[in-house]
Amino acid sequence: MYKTYAEQTKAGRNNRGVGLPQCLTAAVISLSLVLPVAAGPREQAKRIHDRLTGVPPTATVLNLMEDEIDSGAGAVEAARIAIDRVRNPQNARYFYNVTLKNFAAPWTNEAQSVFEPLNDYTATVIGMIRDDVPFNQLFSLDYVYAAPDLDSVSQIAPDNNDHYLDLEADGADLSDGDILKPVPQVSAVGLPNVGAEAGVLTTRAAARAFFIGGTNRAMFRFTMLNHLCNDMEQVKDTTRPPDRIRQDVSRSPGGDSRIFLNSCVGCHNGMDPMAQAFAYYEYVYPEGDEDGGRLVYTPGQVQPKYLINEDNFKPGYVTPDDRWDNYWRSGPNAILGWDPLLPGSGNGARSMGEELANSEAFARCQSIKVYRNVCLGEPTQSQLNQLKTTFQTRYNMKDVFAEAAVQCMGL
Repeated sequence: MYKTYAEQTKAGRNNRGVGLPQCLTAAVISLSLVLPVAAGPREQAKRIHDRLTGVPPTATVLNLMEDEIDSGAGAVEAARIAIDRVRNPQNARYFYNVTLKNFAAPWTNEAQSVFEPLNDYTATVIGMIRDDVPFNQLFSLDYVYAAPDLDSVSQIAPDNNDHYLDLEADGADLSDGDILKPVPQVSAVGLPNVGAEAGVLTTRAAARAFFIGGTNRAMFRFTMLNHLCNDMEQVKDTTRPPDRIRQDVSRSPGGDSRIFLNSCVGCHNGMDPMAQAFAYYEYVYPEGDEDGGRLVYTPGQVQPKYLINEDNFKPGYVTPDDRWDNYWRSGPNAILGWDPLLPGSGNGARSMGEELANSEAFARCQSIKVYRNVCLGEPTQSQLNQLKTTFQTRYNMKDVFAEAAVQCMGL
């Protein structure tokens, strides 16, 4: 039987308190789906461990980490436990074998793929971070990391990657300093003992990826892209002088000099003077076997690749040696933050690497990449500033990874 309007109104007045709690409950549930849920110290500790190692913590380690957060020592110290093989003997290895390997792998190939086997480049990054080697030495070390005393793997060789393939297949614990240790580049990569070593820039993996063929500009471009988070288009500056641009770059591509003046010059006028640092390096390999090659260094002798296509512009620059100059210290690219204590010029890859690795852009880039690796997102400006400050305090990458894990551990 239908109710009259008056009866419906009365019923509504009598029941008006019933719908409100239901609406509030629905609203609370909806908000809980979009707002971050508060996490206690134990949940935060587990999240930190998961972010850094990719595996759940043992009960013992979880208790240790929770105690650090509870005691006021801080979540950063809890994060340090997760990556310490002494305090986390069962799972710290995954930070080194998996997290750090995947962190560095994209830097070792032009496709920037994470699906690269272990090599001397990634092993060196892992070893540096494990041993607290200041990360601004990434391009100036005279050693790589390998496992020379491990009988179950092939010996390190300058013309193949078998040693590192075996090391990965063997499941070696890269957190163990008795397994992965520094080895002079002179013996590991086969460089002459004349100061040619330049950290990861002169690893075999880097040479295979960026010195092979071409004009060695690829090594500079991908170093900028991977470690200063800037590709050539982002640092394009047509105001720098073009006096160091090589002969192989046409000054009127397609018969139109405007293309050179408005486009090509903007990258080459800064890149070519810097890439000159690599003038004595080449990656040579047997015909048809690019993976079977090795890095070659010819002190005092410019590689022929620097002198190719000279007819493109005869008056262009002819490379005489490996002297480099940073034209970007002036103009808009001064914003990259070059170290005023460095001269901004020199000879060879090592000194040029120091120029890059001591810039503000390098510090910023490492901070961004660590946050992306750990938190799977982009940092806020505040988070980035904190990570960059942490990095530049002592260039310790463990500090940065720990700080990033805390930034995304939950409220």
